[in-house]
Amino acid sequence: MTERQTTERRANGDKTTMSKASRTAAAVERRLLQRLLRRLLRGACLTEQTADGVRLSGDDARTYPEQLLRQARADGLVSWANGEIAASDAALPYLRRALLDSEDPFADQHRDIVETVVKSEAERQPVRRNLCESPLGAIERFKDRDGNPFLPAEAIAAGERLAADFTRGQLQPRITASWEPRLAGRGKGHAGGGGEIADSAMAARNRFGDAVDAMGPELAGVAVDVCCFYKGLELVERERQWPARSAKLMLRTALLALARHYAPPPARQAPRHRHWGAEDYRPSL
Repeated sequence: MTERQTTERRANGDKTTMSKASRTAAAVERRLLQRLLRRLLRGACLTEQTADGVRLSGDDARTYPEQLLRQARADGLVSWANGEIAASDAALPYLRRALLDSEDPFADQHRDIVETVVKSEAERQPVRRNLCESPLGAIERFKDRDGNPFLPAEAIAAGERLAADFTRGQLQPRITASWEPRLAGRGKGHAGGGGEIADSAMAARNRFGDAVDAMGPELAGVAVDVCCFYKGLELVERERQWPARSAKLMLRTALLALARHYAPPPARQAPRHRHWGAEDYRPSL
């Protein structure tokens, strides 16, 4: 090995060592920043300048490098003025992204991924499901006082079936301009465009109408708002001027009634009356 090759190898080794040290320092800085944001999300703190950095007030008072706080303020994660520091609106989304082990943290911060199992004819296959894709995903995690699911499985299935028929029936309101001819498909004896709807869509509309009728006018509105229009429970309560935390009770009642519509319980047979008599017994008319 020549002297030149030896010098280049030493230089490459020094660069590798420096890159490892820089990555380690960056990881330590990220952990300190995450610890700082978790503390500030619990409430604002007073700051005190010390020889080692900036000390935050409180029971779990810690000292952070001043440069870290200045960089967090420059990034819009904290507000720091007049000796008081507080987390900004961007702190919580940043912390969620930082704690996600994902290739796309900006998208995954809006997802709620759970591991579940899908049963098929041949096998059971584990899959990952995003609860935020379903309008009932967040409500599905509610628990009652005994720790049981607030919405039974049959109620969740009924709500998703209602939403599926709403979508297949093309009942969503149009939010874009229609470029179809105004008189397209409107022949003699036909309602405007009604003949162009597929049979599957018409069947879905009929199923949706039957489901709404089964729930009744008092309960159908909240089920349609949540399952079909993706409205939150708080928005439903504000629009209908209901008391707080009453929408989930009405939704539970509506979905249970809908589940009975989709899977009605078996009809109870009337008891058969038996009469015991001798072989030559004849009833009196």
